[in-house]
Amino acid sequence: MAPVNSKAPSPYIAQDTCQERVSSREIWALTWPQALMMLFQFLVGFIDVLVAGYIHPHVQGALGIVTQLQFFFMVLGIALVNGGLAAMSQSLGAGLPLRAERYVGLLFKLSLACSLCMVALGFALRVQMLQLLGVPEAIFSLCLDMWDLLLFILPSSYLSFATVAVFRAHKKVWIPLASGMVVCAVNTVGDLAFGLGWFAMPALGAKGIIGASIASVTAGMIFNFVMLFRQKIITTRAAVPVRWEKRALPYMLKVALPAGGSQLLWHLGYLTLFFITNTLPTDSVNAVAGLTAGMRIEAILFLPAMAFSFTGSILVGRCLGAGNRQEAKRVGLWVTGVGALSMSLVAAMLFPFVADIAAFVAPDPAVAQIAGSYLLFNLLATPFTVTSMIMGGLFSGAGATLFSMLAFSTGTWLVRLPLAWYMGHTLWRNASGVFMAMLVSQIVQASICLFLFLRRDWARFASTAKRFSRGKHAE
Repeated sequence: MAPVNSKAPSPYIAQDTCQERVSSREIWALTWPQALMMLFQFLVGFIDVLVAGYIHPHVQGALGIVTQLQFFFMVLGIALVNGGLAAMSQSLGAGLPLRAERYVGLLFKLSLACSLCMVALGFALRVQMLQLLGVPEAIFSLCLDMWDLLLFILPSSYLSFATVAVFRAHKKVWIPLASGMVVCAVNTVGDLAFGLGWFAMPALGAKGIIGASIASVTAGMIFNFVMLFRQKIITTRAAVPVRWEKRALPYMLKVALPAGGSQLLWHLGYLTLFFITNTLPTDSVNAVAGLTAGMRIEAILFLPAMAFSFTGSILVGRCLGAGNRQEAKRVGLWVTGVGALSMSLVAAMLFPFVADIAAFVAPDPAVAQIAGSYLLFNLLATPFTVTSMIMGGLFSGAGATLFSMLAFSTGTWLVRLPLAWYMGHTLWRNASGVFMAMLVSQIVQASICLFLFLRRDWARFASTAKRFSRGKHAE
């Protein structure tokens, strides 16, 4: 095969690189479909919590706990996606589509293997995990039943995450949007039919909600794989010898391991936050339900922010793959500024309606009051939360996930959790103390991210076109 800088044409070299300035039109073209996809993802979680609230506050609280556990068990999948997306984007930016396709095959293999390991681990430790979280006795058995069912969703979730990452790396972001619509439609019908008993179906309550989640995620995964083959993004060339995988795996793991560490510490932090809330001196069950409802409402701001994060990750990876550091930094700052400003404006518009929104999602008045308190503190944190989310995507695209791990773990473990325990259990002795700690930690986290992006050499983590041409990461 001819090297990247050879004059001879090669069927394995693409011209879709990032040698020139990225236009604002291209940025928006990548962002708006992903923002809509995030909206559909928000609707999935929102409807789950809404239906759970209409069944019983205990179901709403239990759903929040098992969903957070599910996020924790997705840590390996998210880590692999970070490594795979960086490797694929940089390969395509360097003009090496064959190498990108081979990384697709490697990503799928690792995702399936890790998901099965997580299912076995989650089943073996299910009782101990709920005990460690300090789950109240009133909802312990309910949480256990819901978790046993939710484990079946992990393989489909891992593979869905991986397929979406492949489409993003290839800039085919309209396909995940269509997939998100499928997932949302199946989940909504399933929640209403089997959760509440609409459409003359049996009302299964909490089990109906979990069953709808399993069906919807599986439908989305199947849709994604069909589109991968129809678009010819993956072919038989993705099946590669073990010797290639041994050469390619180190860079993918170099990005994935710090990303996995960051996700592990982040989700352990949220589980610890649930423990702190579960053990508050007063009204702990309602506090957990209010925290769950508040997080789902908050997602309407932060899931669209993830669209900016994904766009930044794609473009930064492609620019660095082509060796264009200056454009990677400019694109990163542009995406961060526009994303933080637009989401902050949305947050400002929501302020007058906080009580009404909380009451709609949480029919129980006590739960609604706590959810409203959560929203007030976290709406104030919006510019800082969105900034750190987008910066995390930029570091991921560059392969600098070590920087994300540093910023997120510092904000969570050195600021949020100690402050939440002190304010929630000692100073204020209620859920508002926990929420105040979240606001302070987001300010610290965003400040660290900005410092690292502006003052440190995060671009050195990328595999550039020059490195590809030397054969260090050959196809």
